[in-house]
Amino acid sequence: MILELAPDDLLATTRSVRKRLDYDRPVPRDVVESCAQLAFQAPNGSNQQNWGWVCVDDPALKVAMADLYRRGMRDHIDRDRTGESPYNPGGDARAQERMSESVMFLHDRMQDAPVLLVPTIEARLDGASTFTQASRWGSILPGVWNLMLALRSRGLGSAWTTVSLYREREMAELLGIPYDHNTQAGLFPIGYTIGTQFKRADRGRSHLRWNGW
Repeated sequence: MILELAPDDLLATTRSVRKRLDYDRPVPRDVVESCAQLAFQAPNGSNQQNWGWVCVDDPALKVAMADLYRRGMRDHIDRDRTGESPYNPGGDARAQERMSESVMFLHDRMQDAPVLLVPTIEARLDGASTFTQASRWGSILPGVWNLMLALRSRGLGSAWTTVSLYREREMAELLGIPYDHNTQAGLFPIGYTIGTQFKRADRGRSHLRWNGW
């Protein structure tokens, strides 16, 4: 089923979906594959399609992936493995509380998502120049966004999560991804949404500048 959404509404209401994913409703493979075909139409660097898309619907594999996601979450919180400074997003406290609730809900239910997706870039970016990183990320980002728009148009949703990347090598071993030649872009739970009405966010114009910073 394709939702009847105006193009601007499709763009403005494709949200990160965590709590409103239907974790109990199966997603047929052909639906995911039709969305992937639209993802593959996205522009990418030199039209090389140097990407990989690993979809997982095997229950045991999903449990193992969710475990790595949760380990990555712990790594992110305590920074024991990376030495990164704690992240302080600022902003409205209640909004941050709602976001934390949503993230922890997905933390507990990740293995229940009907499909888990790991997109990859065919290159290692460790120590790469800004040019190389921008070029490679610019080849996967449009494809992932195409996928999320295609999911939304069919009554499904997802969320771009990244804490699993603290355990990228282990995820690569689990899924058979050649680690030395590929960089994972994240972990995406995919499912039908509970209801199809999503609001536009109030983002304002404070980030828009003309002719300089």
